[in-house]
Amino acid sequence: MNYTNCKVLRLELLRAWRLHRHGVLVHVATRQQRLIAALAIKGPCLRSYLAGLLWPECPDARALESLRVSVHVVTRQIPGLLVNDGPMLSLSDQVDVDLHRVQAQIADLEQPRPEVKAADLLRDLRDARLLSGWYDDWVMLEQNRLQQDCLRACTIIAKTHLDQRSCETAGAAAEAALEIEPLYEEAVRLLITAELQHGNPAAAVRAYQRYQTQLDEDMGLRPSESLTLLVSRALDGQLIAREAPSVPINGAGQRRKPLTHRL
Repeated sequence: MNYTNCKVLRLELLRAWRLHRHGVLVHVATRQQRLIAALAIKGPCLRSYLAGLLWPECPDARALESLRVSVHVVTRQIPGLLVNDGPMLSLSDQVDVDLHRVQAQIADLEQPRPEVKAADLLRDLRDARLLSGWYDDWVMLEQNRLQQDCLRACTIIAKTHLDQRSCETAGAAAEAALEIEPLYEEAVRLLITAELQHGNPAAAVRAYQRYQTQLDEDMGLRPSESLTLLVSRALDGQLIAREAPSVPINGAGQRRKPLTHRL
């Protein structure tokens, strides 16, 4: 699906809830915000399902009445936002939803589009925090699902760019994954590998030590044997390099900056 900025209505669910019409912010009451957010996240829904989702503590009849009132208010305040199809409710396809754009980018990762730059996608993934400050059970479930999708996407980007020998982008993607899940060992491995590929064994060792310390403090565990072996080999390489004659070849002897925080 192609998303454009030409649509009349633009809904933001990442970080804070915002709705713009023709570029102007529309003020919407909390109850109606929850209805609109549910339809944007869940897609077309039965009225009975929405009533139970949004008013789980209410009897069915009262929940359905609350839904009917909210639909009436939204329809009157923001014409064209909702599609009312008898027992089904949905958002109009004329609503541009930021969450849908990020989800589409994640889905496209296995067939990357050349016009989407990795740096831009990583920025979007880092900012993809769904409805911060909302604590409804169904929202928290969706927050966790998006977080896991972003973690998986960052990991895919890191692996892909390591294969392409693009170690700076790989390192940035691994760091983005660690911002989401600091104790995710696969992301640590990717960051260390990117640093080694870039010729930064010292930075690789520092990344390992940070992970080792945090893992011990938070969970009382040690890094896996395979990760420790990867770093040990890097240290062995440093010792060999120190004992060898210092003769730079094609600039290879120059000290490189670590990859961290480059993008």
